[in-house]
Amino acid sequence: MKRVAVVGGGVSGLTAAYRLRGLLGPEAEITVFEKTTTPGGKLRTAELAGVPYDVGAEAFLVRRPEMLALVRELGLDVVHPTKARAKIHAGGTVTGLPPGTVMGVPASAESVAGVLSEAGRKAVEAESSLPELRLPGGDVPLGPLLRERFGDELVDRLVDPLLGGVYAGGADGLGLRATMPGLAAAVAAGAGSLTAAAATQLPANPSAAPVFGTVPGGLGTVIDRLTAASGAELRTGLPVCEIERHGPGWRLRIGAAPTAHAPADNTAEADAVVLAVPAPSARRLLADLVPAASAAFGEVELASMAVVALALPPGTALPEASGILIGQGERDASGVPYASKAFTFSSRKWTHYGTGPVLVRGSVGRFGEPGALRADDVELVRVVRDDLARLTGVTAAPVETLVTRWGGGLPQYGTGHLERVERIEKAVAEVPGLAIAGATLHGVGLPACVATAEAAAQRIAAHLTDPGGRE
Repeated sequence: MKRVAVVGGGVSGLTAAYRLRGLLGPEAEITVFEKTTTPGGKLRTAELAGVPYDVGAEAFLVRRPEMLALVRELGLDVVHPTKARAKIHAGGTVTGLPPGTVMGVPASAESVAGVLSEAGRKAVEAESSLPELRLPGGDVPLGPLLRERFGDELVDRLVDPLLGGVYAGGADGLGLRATMPGLAAAVAAGAGSLTAAAATQLPANPSAAPVFGTVPGGLGTVIDRLTAASGAELRTGLPVCEIERHGPGWRLRIGAAPTAHAPADNTAEADAVVLAVPAPSARRLLADLVPAASAAFGEVELASMAVVALALPPGTALPEASGILIGQGERDASGVPYASKAFTFSSRKWTHYGTGPVLVRGSVGRFGEPGALRADDVELVRVVRDDLARLTGVTAAPVETLVTRWGGGLPQYGTGHLERVERIEKAVAEVPGLAIAGATLHGVGLPACVATAEAAAQRIAAHLTDPGGRE
């Protein structure tokens, strides 16, 4: 009987367990260890005013296949957003989020004319006339590059709000190749400018096919299905404190570290281990086992954020938009800044919420700026409601609220990220029977996480079925 320990019960860990079941068969003993009391990681569906509501990730890209294929394989329905468009608060006004950009990098000056001032538009127009852009071999800081080519306005008004929705960090702390690999590849192929590179990334004939999807009952149902279909034993509520070699396999110590007064500890043994945990936990668990990987994980910076979910009375009127992004430093007409970085008008964005309570998500928290996150839940709800009222005029008192905090939940893909991941994967590859997965590696979105989990499962299955062969 093959025994596999999966450390981490988020979507990456549970996908790895599910794929391992298919690869190893019903006899394999698969155990998933999750230090919190509830599996799912960044997939968390809560009940808000009697409605299942996602308070972590709320959607996934359907134009990348891994998550869509997994959801359908699990027998779940996929729904897509309505035609409501997103808006952005930039330069003191709210306007439609412009098409014709790659994460805010424009293919033409006309595509961003509604967001930028005339001086900002002219700066974009002039970018293609600048000296030919050539990139060095490694990654380059995204923000300084964009500011040099376009000026500050494009970054502050458009690129940063879009990146903030993905990484909770701005362009100045992220890497071009790490966050926009297609754009970087187009430049490396000789596009000559960022506007020309962006143009190569846009479809020649824009399709009406949806970009995003979700599951009507909440993405937490994916976790439920993965847990059941994997047939894994799910152990929650106690952390894995140590992983060590034990003969040809592994021994895991579960629970608090032993002391002189409590030397005994709970242990588990396995033939292979999948590590699907955030960077700080991976750093700690690999410190003695794979020091080079541990050191690289330790270099990953993290951002914290909070989701404030509001259930407003049925019939509450929302703007004709799927949501509004808010640029850093944006203020209302009176000069008062906003604490929130985005609002999602879920009842406008998704038809499956029907005509019941009107559901809205407010997001708070940017990398390096805890700001409003220091407030308690009551104050955080007040701050977000105040932002919503000033931004949209919606003042209805919620029938229910829910605050979900994601401390250190979002890894920052800075300029050294690709090199760090290469060091991690190279070091782990030298340890038979060990694999890694998760958002720290090749993307924070759900399809990327699923892809790392599937690769980890393949590596472990190859090791267990042919220990002397190549993994």
